[in-house]
Amino acid sequence: MTASTTSGLVIVDKPAGMTSHDVVARVRRLAGTRKVGHAGTLDPMATGVLVVGINRATRLLGHLLLTDKTYDATIVLGASTTTDDAEGEELQATATDEVSEEAVRAGLEAMVGEIDQVPSAVSAIKVDGKRAYERVRAGEHVELAPRRVRIASIDVTRVARAGARLEVDVSVACSSGTYIRAIARDLGEALGVGGHLSSLRRTAVGSFRIDGARTLDELAGEFAVIDIAAAARATFPAYELEEVEAALVRVGRKLPLELPAEGPVAVFAPDGEFLALYERGGELARAVAVFV
Repeated sequence: MTASTTSGLVIVDKPAGMTSHDVVARVRRLAGTRKVGHAGTLDPMATGVLVVGINRATRLLGHLLLTDKTYDATIVLGASTTTDDAEGEELQATATDEVSEEAVRAGLEAMVGEIDQVPSAVSAIKVDGKRAYERVRAGEHVELAPRRVRIASIDVTRVARAGARLEVDVSVACSSGTYIRAIARDLGEALGVGGHLSSLRRTAVGSFRIDGARTLDELAGEFAVIDIAAAARATFPAYELEEVEAALVRVGRKLPLELPAEGPVAVFAPDGEFLALYERGGELARAVAVFV
């Protein structure tokens, strides 16, 4: 089976300076197919895990957006910017001499848990049909409503003086929809000195980790695809069907399946073929999406 006909996931280690759309365009050329999409946008500044779907696996991506993610980041305290990161214009600089490491750790600890976070203005959220970041870069003032997110942990790995500023390295485990730039911004505001992000690397999306990701150059040499069946098993609970059940699943019929979990479950034919995502719905399980 050639790359152009296979269906599965490609785990890319996105380089800095490229948009997620740029990565998709490169993968389309490498895979020889137009049916390519990605889950979870990374800013051009950010690097790390970008999950890319090929052919039928593109339909898995909407479900992958619900998974947890982890990031490594560097927060710079002592300056706020228009974009909440180092690529924006500096708004205000404030000395951090009075900011202690204990205060930094306490400020970050206060963000752990379920919180209402205002997304960064330079996000992909649409405001009246236009991306927020497009409005900001056109000189508009954008205010976004807070969103409920879950931050499982923020581990501080380094706190260091850099002239009048303070650099803080963190590892963050959080839900999809959490903005790490907003964490930097909010920490700076809480400490009264301003803050922004100077680096961001996504180290995991669900079960897909950075040690299993490939750079675009590596993919050009060897195009590594996780087959759609393996991807489904890695992402969802699995349920093995009998042949009669498999025939009905192929046409999306509701069935009395004893599924092992409440959310989407990957169901497989006796020969191991991935057929669909099903979920419990009263006495009968119903199809969330059929992939054959």
